[in-house]
Amino acid sequence: MAKIHWNAKKNETAPGQPLVAGTLHDVDFMVKDGKRFSDSGGWGYGEFEYDAASDTFRPGTAADKPPQGNDAKCGFACHTVVKKQDYVFTEYPKR
Repeated sequence: MAKIHWNAKKNETAPGQPLVAGTLHDVDFMVKDGKRFSDSGGWGYGEFEYDAASDTFRPGTAADKPPQGNDAKCGFACHTVVKKQDYVFTEYPKR
C-alpha cells in the first residue's frame, strides 16, 4: 500500500473554503509479507520525506515528525493500535 501525505491548504475560491492538497509532505509504504516481517505483524514499513527545493525524496529519520526508525519496522509502533484491522488504519466503506 502507498499513502501520499500532503500539507493541507484552503481552497480560497470554492464555497466554504474546503481543505485540499497543498504541497507534498511525504510518501509512506506498507508491504505485507509474513515471512520477511514476522516480527512486525507481517508488515514492512517505509517512509520517504519530500524535499521541495531539490524535488527529491529521502528516507525518514528520527528527526522527522513523526520520527521514523529508518528500518522496515518504522511504522509498527503506531500501527499496533489497529491490530484488529491487520495494522491498517484505513477503513473502507460498504460498497
